[in-house]
This record gives sequence, structure tokens and C-alpha cells, in this order.
Amino acid sequence: MTLQKIDAGSPEAQSADLIADNIARLRALFPELLTESAKGVTINVDVLKSLVGDATVTDTDEKYGLNWHGKRRARQIALTPSAGTLRPCPEESVDWDATQNLMIEGDNLEVLKLLQKSYAGKVKLIYIDPPYNTGKDFVYPDSFQDSIHNYLKITGQTEGGAKISSNTDASGRFHTDWLNMIYPRLKLARTLLKDDGVVFVSIADHEVHNLRAVMNEVFGEENFVAAVVWQKVYAPKNSARHFSEDHDYVLVFAKSAESWTPRLLPRTAEQDSHYSNPDNDPRGVWRADGMSARNYYSKGTYPITAPSGRLIEGPPSGRYWVYSEEKFRELDADNRIWWGADGNNQPAVKRFLSEVGQGRVPQTLWTYQEVGHTQEAKKELIAAVDFPSSDVVFDTPKPTRLIRRILQLATAPGDAGEADGFVGVKDMSANYTVSTKATALDQPPPDIVLDFFAGTGSTMDAVFQQNAEDKGNRRCILVQLPEPLPGAESAGWSSVADITKARLRGASKKVREATPGFAGDLGFRVFKLDTSNIRAWNPNPDNLKATLFEHLDHIEPGRSADDILYEILLKLGLDLCVPIEEQTIAGKPVHSVGGGVLMACLAESIQVAEVEELALGIAAWRKAQGTVGETTAVFRDSAFQNDVAKSNLAAILEQHGIKQVRSL
Repeated sequence: MTLQKIDAGSPEAQSADLIADNIARLRALFPELLTESAKGVTINVDVLKSLVGDATVTDTDEKYGLNWHGKRRARQIALTPSAGTLRPCPEESVDWDATQNLMIEGDNLEVLKLLQKSYAGKVKLIYIDPPYNTGKDFVYPDSFQDSIHNYLKITGQTEGGAKISSNTDASGRFHTDWLNMIYPRLKLARTLLKDDGVVFVSIADHEVHNLRAVMNEVFGEENFVAAVVWQKVYAPKNSARHFSEDHDYVLVFAKSAESWTPRLLPRTAEQDSHYSNPDNDPRGVWRADGMSARNYYSKGTYPITAPSGRLIEGPPSGRYWVYSEEKFRELDADNRIWWGADGNNQPAVKRFLSEVGQGRVPQTLWTYQEVGHTQEAKKELIAAVDFPSSDVVFDTPKPTRLIRRILQLATAPGDAGEADGFVGVKDMSANYTVSTKATALDQPPPDIVLDFFAGTGSTMDAVFQQNAEDKGNRRCILVQLPEPLPGAESAGWSSVADITKARLRGASKKVREATPGFAGDLGFRVFKLDTSNIRAWNPNPDNLKATLFEHLDHIEPGRSADDILYEILLKLGLDLCVPIEEQTIAGKPVHSVGGGVLMACLAESIQVAEVEELALGIAAWRKAQGTVGETTAVFRDSAFQNDVAKSNLAAILEQHGIKQVRSL
């Protein structure tokens, strides 16, 4: 057996190929739909028409829906794999070794692509607050030819400095630019959602109509749930020219409206105040409900005698008793009918609080008294982050009470003491499943919350607070572009992402101090978007000899073993917070990921004489961990002394049950 080499063009070195996945699904459902041609796989439109019967199949532009210039290109962008990676930054993190939360710096379009293999179908809730299209500048690229390049350019990491993409309302592409930005991101976001997952999107009047149309297309109009109106201010703006804009919207779409229902909200004290117990009923407090209704009921007209002896001929005129006479007698015998203190009133049914659903159905109007307002959000931010300049102002932060309301509706607390969230970690081939670090394997993994327009980090702050309140173990993933932030250099900040991290550190400390008994996760791992650690073949035609020598090592210079290890996790579809252990075997550092699902030795030198001890040590460690299923072992290709070292190591590992052996 020989090692299989992974280079920049290998499938393992790419993010998820969504086009290939879609074709595979079509082939599985309708093999006759696909044919081969000189250009590759072709979809036979005539066959498609026959398969869908009377439904219309068309490729014309005249059809119902929202169209704009660049839509086809934006759709293609969402399907194009990323060539980037995420580099770990433990020094900027909090509780790196224990946390399951992620804070990722980078263009969210590229990051969403990189997360596909590891998190597709695993996210319970997505909440985003995308940049509102107000005619001001926003920094998301308006050229999608090379997203990694654009990301580096707009963040000042390449020559030429920072680039800001203007989108003024006089540009003629005011709506188009915004739609081209949001559309591919929503397409990618949908694939990350669980089947019973849901997305909440904050938006203002400027684009709510277009966003609704786009989300109808991406998620399906049948999966629209609600358009929530949030009262974002507590006082009218008297300077408004026409109307004081007092609200924003929160659009809610489920991945499947059939599979998702909101959780009930906690009952309020005002609701419970209507219950009392004037007759000292041992079943507890209750309230009286009238026993008649306007709806016709054939058995709802009979006389009743009150305990006082008064004869009640029947229900009030035009109404009917809601129970048959037989059922009424049963209720009265069970002391479930209230006749008033003197026993002479019209009968009413006692509704016991203990028998009422312990929650309330959410409504579509959210007042600032319930979920906060923008001024509250700004105060929260200032309290968590010591701003060096009054010029550093964020106009549209969201209060954590607003996001906590969404968390209450869309996520379950779980139990911070029962599972660590690594139940059912799978590799991209789905050939094995590893269960580690879970004290109760029958417990579901924690709900994952994703916000890929993280801004100042309100979403993770809200997750911290909500987990502390209900002893939950929700996980959170944030993505934020390191947008340049003039005026904050004196505090050591250069971008919005720096503010995000500073806010999370402050929020973690504040929640820990406020709830000292909470032992849950208040940390986060920082990763940063960058080009792949695996060098692409880019020969210099004028000096091929020098190019060959330069590519003897396929790893980019300056990249650490941890950089490479976490890229392997992404490419194999493993969670970025999966447990990693390290041992020294034959003098080489070896990492075991997920209890032996992945064994990686990224040492820069492996001599022939060291191979046997190294391979046997890896095999013994895997056995000691009790790894279930297949293991992938990965090494640096350039580390091997020669081909003999490679083949010997692969053969020994195969003899001990490790058949997936790769080199970088």
C-alpha cells in the first residue's frame, strides 16, 4: 500500500462541491435525467418535463419571481468551492481548550463555504443582521472573481490599501449590489440548517420587500413563518421629514415549516395575576371561563338549577351551553363549576393554572418594553467595551433581549452538564461515527446558533446570558469581516472584528461574575480566513527547474502544524471544536482528533529507521482509545526520507487496521 497524496487539486483540499452534491442527488432520484456530453454532465430538459408532468419547465426570463442583473452569477458564486482555510488563533481566544464556540474573522461568503463539510445540516438557528441598504458604504466585495483576493484587499492585507464598496442610492445599482451580496450567502446558509432549523433576519424598510422575495426563492414560499415587527425606539423622531421610523422587521423562514414550530414563551406575571383560589380548591389557583358561546350546539339548550335553588332556564339569548348536560353534571360533581360566592351566578368553568399550557404563543409585534431598543443595545456595547473615542459609534446594534427572545423561540436549553456536543461527529465520507466526551450518549447534541453578520457580537453575548439563565449548552458560531475601523487605533483595534472579540471577552467576564454558579461555556475560539496551507501548482515557465524545487514541500511557508491540522479538520468535515489530544511517539508530535477518528503526524522529518516505532505507536494509541470505525492518518509528504519510508509506514498502519493513509 502507498500513501495517497493530497495536493491543492484533490477533493480533500477543497471545500464542499455543492454542484457535485446536487448532481449526485439528481442522479440518485432520476438517473434518466442526466446524460454525458463533451461538456460533462448534461440535464435533459425534455426528460425533466416528462418527470414533472403538467408542471411547466422553462428557461425563459419571463417568469414570476425577483430578477436582477447579476443574479445568475450570484447563484454560481454560492456553488463555487473555496480555496481558503481557517487559521487558529488561540492567543486571541478565551478558554481555547474547553470552549465549543467559534468567532471567525473573514468574508462570510468564503467562511460559509468552508463550513459546509463540517456543519451542513447541523445548525438549529441562524440569526443575521445584514448591513441595511441605506445608501451608505458597505465593505462586502462587489466583485466576486476571487473572494479570497477581495477579502485580503478590502482588509488592507495586500498592496493598495483598504477598499470600500460604495452603494449610494444614486448609483443605479442600489438594490442590485445589495441583492448580489445577500443572495449567495442565504443559499449557503440554508444548507447549514437542520431539517427542523429556522432563520431569523433583521431588516429595515429599504429592502424588506426584496429580502422577502429572495427568501421565498431560497427557502420556499411555503416555509415563510412570520414577519415580526420590532419596535426599535422608545420615542418618536421629531426631526423626521415624513414619518418617524420606529420599527424594523425580523423575517422568519423555516427550512421546513412542517418540521419547525416555535417554542412557547414563558408566561408573564400579568397573565398569572388573573388566577386566584377564592374557594381554596386543593388543585390550586384558577380563573373562571363562561360556559356559553354563540356557536350552535344541538345539546346546548337545557335548564340548570344553581346551588342557591334558582332555576336557570337556559343559556343567554342567542347562545348555547358549550357542554352537553351529561358533561356539565360531571364537571359540577368534580367541583369544576363556579357559581359565585353566593352560589347564585351563571355557571362558569374553572380553568386551573396547573392544567394550562406553561407558556404563551409568540406574537408578531415585539415592543421595546419586551425585547429592548437600539439605545439599550448601545449602552450594552459601551458597558462591555471601553471605547477609546466617541467617534466609534455603531448605529444599528441589536439588544441582547431581542436576540434572547429569538433563542427562546428557536432553541432548546439542553443541559450544560450532560453532553459536550461531540456526539455523532462524522467524516465527509460518512463511513464512521465517533462518540466522545459525552457522559450521556442518548442526549442530543447542543443546538448550534450561527450569525455570519456578527457585528459587535450581540448574538454570542445573548447566548452566554441565555445559557446562564436556563443552564443551557447552546453553541454559537460568529463570522465577522475585519472591516477597517478608523478612530479605534489607540485601543489596539483596527477592525470591527476587534470590537467583536473585545465585546465577547467583556460579556464572558460579566456573565461569569453575575452567575458564579454557572459552569457552562463562556469562551470562544478565534479563527481567521486565509489562503490554503496547501500550495497550488503555479509553475514559472521561464524556470521550471526552480519551480520544481520550490514545490518539493506542498505546504505554504510560515504555516504552523496547528494551521495544517485545522485545515485537515475542515476538509474531512470534522467539527472545529472536536477534542484533540497530543502525544510524542518516536520523538514526533502526534495528534489524535475525535478519539482517534483522525491521527495526524505533521513532523517535518521522518527517517526510515523511525517508521516502525512511529507506526506501531500510532496503532497502539488508536487501540487504547477504543476508536470505533475507520481512522484517517495524515502526514507531511515532504517529511519522508524516501519512498521506502512512505511505503513501510503505510503497510504497517494497514496491518493494524488504519487503511486511510494520506500525505500533504
